[in-house]
Amino acid sequence: MPGFTWFDVDADGVRIRAAIAGDGPPLLLLHGHPQTHLTWHKVAPELAKHFTVVAADLRGYGDSEKLDGGEAHVNYSKRAMAADQVAVMRSFGHDRFAVVAHDRGARVAHRMALDFPDLVTRVTLLDIAPTATMYARTDMEFARRYFWWFFLIQPSPLPEKMIGADPAFFLNKHISGQIKTEGASDPRVLEEYQRCYADPRTRHAICEDYRAAATIDLEHDAADSEKKVQVPLMALWGGRGTVGALYDVLATWREKAIDVRGHAIDCGHSPQEEAPQALMDALGPFLAA
Repeated sequence: MPGFTWFDVDADGVRIRAAIAGDGPPLLLLHGHPQTHLTWHKVAPELAKHFTVVAADLRGYGDSEKLDGGEAHVNYSKRAMAADQVAVMRSFGHDRFAVVAHDRGARVAHRMALDFPDLVTRVTLLDIAPTATMYARTDMEFARRYFWWFFLIQPSPLPEKMIGADPAFFLNKHISGQIKTEGASDPRVLEEYQRCYADPRTRHAICEDYRAAATIDLEHDAADSEKKVQVPLMALWGGRGTVGALYDVLATWREKAIDVRGHAIDCGHSPQEEAPQALMDALGPFLAA
């Protein structure tokens, strides 16, 4: 990511790794599983021509701090993870900012928009439907395609030990199963993903992230079932991926937000790596509005 500078940020007591570059309105980029902030390497330098871009590792991922899950997996609730990133942005002097987020990071961004409605100006969510919706509508096809949603939530240390037998194999099979664009994955970035995934603390944190999504996050969602995201929300998804095949993506988000737009992109799960120009074409007008 040329032009970026890396920092270890004290986010209210949690160390978060973040990269920053550019000049202009602040923009936060949040990655998913099993990636790190480097998933944005094809688009972040272009975005930095127009925005002050902060690309951060979620807690437990990449080179951010790996906490114990805590009681009821509270330390990996999307509420806690969202608060981290708000603290990161404030540490750089940004009290209001836009968010572009993928996969797990998009779930964090959804919670952030609910918990911090005065801070988030607009939000782009890549290749997800709402967590509560996906669990509520689980069927055989979803369980088959997204088996890790049910594997990673098993009690510790079962999934951690099973993945630990060959972390690189699990990670590569996971990514290759979701990427539908040949040659989209940069080998140098894959090496970074593998480096981080080789750390057993990372693998435990990732399982805790998923365990939280199936427990405490659903409790938070139920408590906020009447709340809707108040800022403009753009949902983009891979036209060759699972989310668009199984859900009417825009309809699911119109149940959760008051101003929703978006469309499919011709790729699999990761537009930022598979179709960076198409993603930039969608982001430009939305973020500039």
